[in-house]
Amino acid sequence: HEMQIQHPTAAMIARTATAQDDVTGDGTTTTVLLCGELLKQAERYTSEGLHPRIITDGYDIARDAALKFLDEFKSSTSTPETTQQQNRELLTCITATSLKTKLDHELADGITEAIVDATMCIVTDDDKPVDLNMIEIMTMERKMGSDSRFVNGLVLDHGGRHPDMPKILNNCHIMTCNVSFEYEKTEVQSGFFYSNAEEREKLVESERKWLDERCKAVIDFRRSVCKEGENFVMINQKGIDPLCLDIFAKEGILCLRRAKRRNMERLTLACGGSPIHSIEDMDESQLGFAGKVSEVTIGEDKFTFVEECKTPKSCTLLLQGPNSHTIAQIKDAVRDGLRAVKNAIEDKAVVPGAGAFELAVSMHLRDVVAKATKGRAKIGVQAFAEAMLVVPKTLAENSGFDVQETILKLTDEREESGLVVGLDCKSGEPMIPADEGVWDNVRVKRQCLYLSTVLANQLLLVDEVMKAGKQMGKNPAMDDDPNDPMMGVA
Repeated sequence: HEMQIQHPTAAMIARTATAQDDVTGDGTTTTVLLCGELLKQAERYTSEGLHPRIITDGYDIARDAALKFLDEFKSSTSTPETTQQQNRELLTCITATSLKTKLDHELADGITEAIVDATMCIVTDDDKPVDLNMIEIMTMERKMGSDSRFVNGLVLDHGGRHPDMPKILNNCHIMTCNVSFEYEKTEVQSGFFYSNAEEREKLVESERKWLDERCKAVIDFRRSVCKEGENFVMINQKGIDPLCLDIFAKEGILCLRRAKRRNMERLTLACGGSPIHSIEDMDESQLGFAGKVSEVTIGEDKFTFVEECKTPKSCTLLLQGPNSHTIAQIKDAVRDGLRAVKNAIEDKAVVPGAGAFELAVSMHLRDVVAKATKGRAKIGVQAFAEAMLVVPKTLAENSGFDVQETILKLTDEREESGLVVGLDCKSGEPMIPADEGVWDNVRVKRQCLYLSTVLANQLLLVDEVMKAGKQMGKNPAMDDDPNDPMMGVA
């Protein structure tokens, strides 16, 4: 999205990575790596005179076989025996696998727990898609990245509008309303004409009386529902004028006005209750509940924390950091982590990570599929099998180990034991990803195989790249200005 890439091939690869991110939220690096490696393997054969069409046919056969192998290789997450605790542990492992490639380990551990808490909060028991919009991501430029946390409720990016209003309240009834507490303008264009000052005073007085009656109705309602030790919070989507705020402040009610619409939708999901659209319709069943409501001021900005909700269906991830760069980095990682958990819940299956799938599919293509493929397409299948090893190779290289030696160790271990083995990035030895809790998403792998193969095939079948620009068709000799007195002088 952010890079301006001029080279046509590089621009296509970047667009593929963007598509991968939009669909699955992860696996962009793998897609680019695999696409590059497929082209690199193809070059070995095309340089010897083999036509690209034969290689692309082999790639298509290998891709279909790899996708079929993926369905057999994946591990199901939702069996009748799995408890909620086991599910939570698995989701924690998936999130950690996604985050630890993007953040330092200590920070990733804290944010992993927050992401799993947030996702478990909004997941319903039926098979509805997980709506990640119900998780509000709020950023604050203060403290350290490790202070980021999960809030069991909502954080609103505005506070009370009166200095005498309470800053911290416990056991609060939450009234979410869309009712005006200020002078209304007429909906049609109209004007008032007075014959004397008294008439104008009468109109102002009647408007004030109308607002005072509304405030009195809310205060009476508050007194009827609040028992000893309980408080009342009103969050309004429309305006509240200063005199009304003063009346509410004297009664000890915390009022927030002009709340954002998305916050109003989430508030009823987090605290319970339903929005009130008319003062006459107020009923105790329409109120939500929060254990604690507090107002925090950071610099000139005010934030209201609505926490300790009983059965929230919406929540907040509060991301903190010392500067905007750190916050942006954490925000990107959180987005990927949330998508990883969402994918695992919706797929109801996961794939062992640490390069285990790529190693297994490479050996399967080489030992089974290539032997079953007749003719020259076999070369394409072999090239695809070799290209799949780019993921464990890159893991080994990034961890500082010898690439060839590591791949041989992994291959030997897989052949001897028949187990699913991946690379331990700390020791460089083979390990079983399931035991270490390293898992990847099924849909990320599937999408990655599709996109990288399609793009590699398209690029291989391009005969010639012609670069056309503004200078095209100009005669270089005509570039000189005939009126220039220095023309022709070296």
